[in-house]
Amino acid sequence: MDGFATTSTAAAASDRGPFSEASAADIISCEPATGAEIWRGKACDVDDVVTRARRAWPAWAAQPLSTRMELVRRFANEVRKDAEKLATSIARETGKPLWEAHAEVELVINKVEISIRAYAERSSQRRLDSALQGTMAVRHKPHGVLVVLGPYNFPAHLPNAHIVPALIAGNVVIFKPSEKAPASGEMLARCFHRAGISTAVMQFAPGGPAEGQAFVAHDGIDGVLFTGSANTGITINRRLAARPDKMVALEMGGNNAMVVWDTPKLTDAATLIVQSAFASTGQRCTAARRLIVKSSMYDAIMGEVKALADRLIFGAPFDEPAPFMGPVIDNAAADGLTESFLYLLSHGGKAIKHLVRPDESLPFLSPAIIDTTTMKDRPDVELFGPILQVIRVDDFDEAIAETNNTRFGLAASMIGGTPQEYNKFWANARAGIVNWNRGTVNPSHSAPVGGIGLSGNHRPTGYYAADYCAYPVASGEMEQPRAMIGIGLR
Repeated sequence: MDGFATTSTAAAASDRGPFSEASAADIISCEPATGAEIWRGKACDVDDVVTRARRAWPAWAAQPLSTRMELVRRFANEVRKDAEKLATSIARETGKPLWEAHAEVELVINKVEISIRAYAERSSQRRLDSALQGTMAVRHKPHGVLVVLGPYNFPAHLPNAHIVPALIAGNVVIFKPSEKAPASGEMLARCFHRAGISTAVMQFAPGGPAEGQAFVAHDGIDGVLFTGSANTGITINRRLAARPDKMVALEMGGNNAMVVWDTPKLTDAATLIVQSAFASTGQRCTAARRLIVKSSMYDAIMGEVKALADRLIFGAPFDEPAPFMGPVIDNAAADGLTESFLYLLSHGGKAIKHLVRPDESLPFLSPAIIDTTTMKDRPDVELFGPILQVIRVDDFDEAIAETNNTRFGLAASMIGGTPQEYNKFWANARAGIVNWNRGTVNPSHSAPVGGIGLSGNHRPTGYYAADYCAYPVASGEMEQPRAMIGIGLR
């Protein structure tokens, strides 16, 4: 297990945050599918960026809420105008199929109205009037300057899920995209600027790990909103442990489990499993990493899963016919995943479907399935790629225990079973997202999206992002002072 953690996890988990590689003055982005350079730029000056943001914040926070909402709606319209260009950039820069990049752009657009509704519901002004005690009011204030550290796997949607709620609440935003996906981040930022949100209120701040660390530690930053790997999230949390004044929202990864119990719907179950394990080439924080199967269902369900996985096309983003999966983000990630699969094989795993890399010079990987039931110590890591581990169990309590056999706690799903069994699963599964007869991927952003354990710090994004973008202020108010001391006077 130690060998797995030290030689494989760093690349296989593919640290999606700001501290993952050596920094350099030039930030260069290359297409995973071809290796061709598509973007080059200079790293930002952190002090200058923060100074500019602090100057811009008072005027932005003083804008009426209706004005801020109107401006983010204009942003959604700018994204609509640039939808094809943005989708093409995402597909080229991440390697995901064009159809999936289009779906990501739709998520960016839809996030605006979701965030407006969420702010109105979760951060609304409330008053409780009393004739003698005056008024008790609850209002919300923005934190100030928030830095959003974005991942590469959804380079527009996931940072946008922080940016839009933060702007609505009256914060100014510094957006540092992943150094692996700056081109898509820059295009997203330009949509905000064309909508009338100034380049000081929503700053695009490219950089590498050094810039990410500097933003986190900077005294001029009031909060850090992060989506990425657990390793990076833990680093951020540790660095800010002595700074309770800073808002820290961490949305991290998962070693997510799917449980398959009694069901006659084998084809549907297999489809949910394959979608959950291999969508985005397994590069989703909610992707299914572990499949826990009732022993009596094993042969039937695994036959369906393997047959469907064998049919999946993996290829370049613009290939025809369209692929289901693109490459992983880079060769380092592909190398790490290959090493991890070999580790599982050499420590008791039995391959159901081997991991295949057709070209060693490019990061294309086939979907892979491996039975790890008899492994003595299964590594509890997030393998950020298309590797599904299968575990057989004999009873339902064992299935729940295996679901919880992880330090993570993002998503869990149960397929089949009775309503009573699902109720037991829901009550006992330690995860922030618990589904029944649904996959683990594609969580609704009209609901909270987050986890426990190493998957988050109890600051879910999605609909609940409004909660960490503004803080409540309680005010006891009377038009004239009125008071008396009724006891204890001479």
